[in-house]
Amino acid sequence: MDPTDSTGGRATGSTTSRVDVSGEAAELLRRLTGTHGPVMFHQSGGCCDGSAPMCYPDGDFLVGPADVLLGHLPIGLDRPVPVWMSKAQFEYWQHTHLTIDVVPGRGAGFSLEAPEGVRFLTRSRLLTEEEYAAARAVPPTR
Repeated sequence: MDPTDSTGGRATGSTTSRVDVSGEAAELLRRLTGTHGPVMFHQSGGCCDGSAPMCYPDGDFLVGPADVLLGHLPIGLDRPVPVWMSKAQFEYWQHTHLTIDVVPGRGAGFSLEAPEGVRFLTRSRLLTEEEYAAARAVPPTR
């Protein structure tokens, strides 16, 4: 599987991806998975590291009815990485495509990459009208 392939972030039945991952972030996620086991993201809506994507061992951050699954990041392993966001935050961000990237520097949160001297960063762009229409046809799941 190509770690930069965005098909894992597509909603079932949709051709539009809401989430993607850079090659550098995919490499770091493979290393973190080797150390911690399967991982997940929850897109922070504020606090600690602002609106940083927070990476946790899968299941350490409890998601519930107030969260939506945006998609899965294919990182070149058998299991893609799920990306979650709160429903309330999604109402504001539903028109955007998010790419999880990694940059030098230490974040202030509890994300798994903190000891590595890097931090995950969300890069966003507006969906085109066509992408937004396709994404709305298949809303994110719980």
